[in-house]
Amino acid sequence: MGITPLLWAARNGHEEVVKILLARGDIDTNKADNDGRTPLMWAASKGHEGVVKLLLARNDVDPNKLDNKTRTPIWWAAYGGHQGVVEILLGRDDVDPDRRNKYVETPLWRAAFDGHEGVVKLLLGRDDVIPDRVDHFGRTPLMWAASKGHEGVVKLLLACENVDPNKLDRDGRTPLWWASDCGKAGVVKLLLAQDGVNPLGGAN
Repeated sequence: MGITPLLWAARNGHEEVVKILLARGDIDTNKADNDGRTPLMWAASKGHEGVVKLLLARNDVDPNKLDNKTRTPIWWAAYGGHQGVVEILLGRDDVDPDRRNKYVETPLWRAAFDGHEGVVKLLLGRDDVIPDRVDHFGRTPLMWAASKGHEGVVKLLLACENVDPNKLDRDGRTPLWWASDCGKAGVVKLLLAQDGVNPLGGAN
């Protein structure tokens, strides 16, 4: 599987072991497994803040390195809903918080899809994150949050000036259409309470 001792230690959150291994001069800190996932990616995906800090303290660790599906450490942190790790990564000037993977999914998309409100709030606080960016289906984070019934995330997204609540996906469906189709009554109420939302929008 291509997993090194450093990668195992980072994945399991063993900070003391990570320190010992990083003290050696012959350690490749960016050495990835067969899926292209580095020690930093694994630590980020598991929420191991201490290990993330240890790795980022190294000049040779790439905080934007891509795995085999072009996902970054911050994407993995957003996937896991690890707000602390996302905050650590956002604290660096060299981290791209809006990098899209091969499926055109950003960290914000991932967090909205899974309903991680804290992570969504952090990402929306950045000027370099586009809140209405579409994925390969032409769907926005709001559409996915609406379809999943994540009311808290929907509220955060609707509060953004750059989010269009009437935006259409590739099949001409709106966030309201998605919430209605999936039976998410709470989200339907939120959207209908929003000024300018078209209750007749949606192709199907």
